[in-house]
Amino acid sequence: MTAIFAHRGFSAIAPENTLAAFQAAESAGADGIELDVQLTKDGRLAVIHDEKLNRTTNGQGYVKDWEWKDLSKLEAKYKFPEATRAIGIPSLEEIFEWMRENEIICNIELKNNEFPYPGMEEKVIRLIRQFNYEGRVIISSFNHYSLTYVYQLAPDLETAALYSSHLYMPWKYAEAIRAGAIHPNIRTVNHNIIRSSIEHGIQIRPYTVNKEKQVRWLIEEGCSALITDDPKMALEIRDSVLDV
Repeated sequence: MTAIFAHRGFSAIAPENTLAAFQAAESAGADGIELDVQLTKDGRLAVIHDEKLNRTTNGQGYVKDWEWKDLSKLEAKYKFPEATRAIGIPSLEEIFEWMRENEIICNIELKNNEFPYPGMEEKVIRLIRQFNYEGRVIISSFNHYSLTYVYQLAPDLETAALYSSHLYMPWKYAEAIRAGAIHPNIRTVNHNIIRSSIEHGIQIRPYTVNKEKQVRWLIEEGCSALITDDPKMALEIRDSVLDV
């Protein structure tokens, strides 16, 4: 059955990459969440997509130039200014604490393709070990050197190669870098890639799948999972396909 992952949480109805968005995804019945991590100046793992704060918070400048004590006081109500409660940038540790209350899978995207963030891989792995979440996390990145480093440090953890352009035989590429999955842009996916990846034991989870027609097609194809801003819509389509 195709798993449904909420892209930055249920970001269609709540501020992306916030606890509110992840809670909304869980309430909707999502099988997993996808989130992004950056490193602060003092080495904390902050859950935020952009290297800069400007788009999604009331702060300015780069995440890497802020200490956590100041970053954690910012508001992150991007596109949802009417939200009545305080919504801030969570740390990965906070999300892991929340995950104690459920069985949701967490896809952690390492945002280290613009800034290398030395030590990020070790910090993420250490936190996974601390919470015993080895079976509940996937580590993805556009930085495939980082993924091979994660494999060297923790070969038991699943890694996933993110990519946005066409790759020749991407399942073979995943095998070459010891990744257990590929996370391709939906525009690069076709029947052969889905079938061949699954046949070779490589999980395939396209992003960001927000069109109903694409969701239905991936589910009917038996795709491993899909990553969407609207998990409620995707789950309703999955239920309708399974009922046929």
